[in-house]
Amino acid sequence: MGDSTLWVAALTAATAVLASWVTSRGTARAARIQADAAAATVQADGLRAARRAAYVDLIEQAQRMGDLYWKVTDAHEIGDPDERLAALRELRVRLRGEYAVLRQRVWVADLEGPPEVASAADRLRRSTSGNYRALDAMIAGEEDAGRRFNDCYAPFWESVVHFVGVARTALHGTRA
Repeated sequence: MGDSTLWVAALTAATAVLASWVTSRGTARAARIQADAAAATVQADGLRAARRAAYVDLIEQAQRMGDLYWKVTDAHEIGDPDERLAALRELRVRLRGEYAVLRQRVWVADLEGPPEVASAADRLRRSTSGNYRALDAMIAGEEDAGRRFNDCYAPFWESVVHFVGVARTALHGTRA
């Protein structure tokens, strides 16, 4: 009887050690999976935050340019030709500076992606060229330049609205 008790005790001990080892492996594996999932969540949250910041910066910059476009339209209505020309030239200088910032923010949006957002950002950037050419024509005194400038505003603003929609879809997955 003593021999079988020893065997039962040895078998029970070996089973306990094996069960403990299996449990520790499972616990370690579960902890690794949980840590990987947490890291992936943190990484996804960081990417979303970086994209959102880039998109917001671009939208804000487009708004600043839009505000200057309204000032150009107002300046074009100035009655005194010398005062009008000075105001238009000053606005052209300001628009050049704002365009440089816009271009930089388009690059950041392109870097953050995805491709649909990068394309919409570039479309927004390109939509400013008609306004700039019309402003140059206004400064040169071309007769219909003011009308051409005003006609360029709608396509510019449509590109801003399009960018906002594409950016929203990229961030949230919906067009809400």
